[in-house]
Amino acid sequence: MSKPLYILDEEILASSGKRFLNYLVDYAFTYAFSYGFGLSLPTVIGLLDSIGLTGFGIWVYNAGNVTWYFVSVVLSIGYYLFTEGLFGRSLGKFITGTVVVDVNGLKPSFGTIFKRTLCRLIPFEALSFLGSSRTGGWHDSISNTYVVDKQALEEGIKIFNEFDLIGVNEEK
Repeated sequence: MSKPLYILDEEILASSGKRFLNYLVDYAFTYAFSYGFGLSLPTVIGLLDSIGLTGFGIWVYNAGNVTWYFVSVVLSIGYYLFTEGLFGRSLGKFITGTVVVDVNGLKPSFGTIFKRTLCRLIPFEALSFLGSSRTGGWHDSISNTYVVDKQALEEGIKIFNEFDLIGVNEEK
């Protein structure tokens, strides 16, 4: 007989306020990171020029706004893939005490995090939080992920596991 799996309770889903704070912190961090990336480019170009690789400097000098938009999108994708893929939480989620999980309260696979991250690129995805969706944004519903309060999740799993032990003889 297989062990039953924990299923999330809607009561532990992160509030809209926490989700919005997550967004603001993550946006501010990715903006600052992109800005820092841009500031470091002259140094990188100087180093590359000193070893005879001037093509990168010419490309950066001639890059337009559309190119820099795509560079910032790539940096943002990298941020979410790294933080949520490795830790299950972005910087904003660390601050608010929330975490990304699947329906069983487990850390999603890297493939699921990749899908979740790509869904953030859907035009007007940020507006999907205005609906009455069970999870908030499309990046949650399409990837079947949830953002929950980490402490409440841990307590819920603990209670679930203790309940599963009822009727089991303790071995001494």
